[in-house]
Amino acid sequence: MRRFACLVLLTIAACTASPTPPHRISVFFEEWSAAIDPPAIEAISGAAQWAKDHPGDVVKVIGYADPTGSGAANDAISRTRAQVVADQLVKDGMDRARIILGAQGATGFTMTSQESRRVEIAIGGS
Repeated sequence: MRRFACLVLLTIAACTASPTPPHRISVFFEEWSAAIDPPAIEAISGAAQWAKDHPGDVVKVIGYADPTGSGAANDAISRTRAQVVADQLVKDGMDRARIILGAQGATGFTMTSQESRRVEIAIGGS
């Protein structure tokens, strides 16, 4: 009986020591714009606070575009959007060295155009 109790305690300890699950926030943009509006600034601020509360987690900022326009134009706007969001994270107190930037252009387009014009902030996970 005592051996079973010890095993359960070790399992509980292993479960509580697991890393935080990923925290994801999406910021949406108007067509061909990289301007962030007040609700987006608030969402980015929340992401910055989450990241500061979890200092060991990776912070990925990935920009996307909708399928209108050329591939080069979509790549450029998705990079610009990601950079604008990363700059706002830094303004909100994040260490720039923790941020990994990425841009996907219109690749993997599976949503509506409006939903595709976004930046995804992923904190934690792999």
